[in-house]
Amino acid sequence: MDSRSQAKVWIGPSGWSYPDWHGTVYPAPKPRGFKPLAFIARHFNAVEVNSSFYRVPTAEMTAAWIPQVPADFRFAFKLTRIFTHERDEFPSPRDVAAYIDGISPVRDADRLGPLLIQFPWSFRFTSANADWLKRLGEAFADLDRFIEVRHTSWEQADALECVRRAGGYCNIDQPRLRNCLGPTQHRFGRSAYVRLHGRNAPNWFAENVPGYERYNYLYSDAELREWIARINGLREGAENAYVFANNHYRGQGVANALELRAMLEGRRVLVPETLQRTFPRLAAIATPPREPGLFDGIK
Repeated sequence: MDSRSQAKVWIGPSGWSYPDWHGTVYPAPKPRGFKPLAFIARHFNAVEVNSSFYRVPTAEMTAAWIPQVPADFRFAFKLTRIFTHERDEFPSPRDVAAYIDGISPVRDADRLGPLLIQFPWSFRFTSANADWLKRLGEAFADLDRFIEVRHTSWEQADALECVRRAGGYCNIDQPRLRNCLGPTQHRFGRSAYVRLHGRNAPNWFAENVPGYERYNYLYSDAELREWIARINGLREGAENAYVFANNHYRGQGVANALELRAMLEGRRVLVPETLQRTFPRLAAIATPPREPGLFDGIK
């Protein structure tokens, strides 16, 4: 690939099944036969699978997704928390095989994006954790992998080299608190990965608040443009750039992902009517109102 070329951007939200999206992103009441994933696939070319973090996906489940998305669509899968957050004992080869089997229908349909290996802030750069990361890289060697770390101990050169050996680097945006990694622009290999979590500093480490409040944040235009510059830098000479908005509460990530898409493509985009009512500022990037009946009947 020519060094002056730019990577294809795969962009979308993190997850698509949230109760608070009905009436904010999705229409309420839901039309008969409404399928949230198919709805998201009308507006984005990728999505980050959130449910795979909580349980190992099954082939039956993932196979049902294929007919709902077009051929030029990609699923990025989060690795299940038994591999990243519950680290008392390394998962067995059977656990690895079950995960790979679960995503195999998506892989066979040529809709598989990368594997996101997301660690919590408590995962710091130590020899034990470096070994854990190495073992994960080896266990999932046949998949395109990206590593997300959040603690500043991973800023040092030998820590970055540890990440590089295990896979690609996931650049994140999170509240700029003590020992929290700030925005980065790293790319290891031919593809880049970006995740925006929001900057809700008061709730990031707060106790006794609902978990979704951590991601209750809407990026401003100026904050998004900071990332446009970084994303375009990451795209230079690359093949793929994956960009996902994880500030999912009340569909704020969907709104911001559409704004990022409009900025990157330099044009207006299709915005769900319900979402535009929720976030009126999206009128600035929305395509003109559709003619009655133009998209009627599309699930």
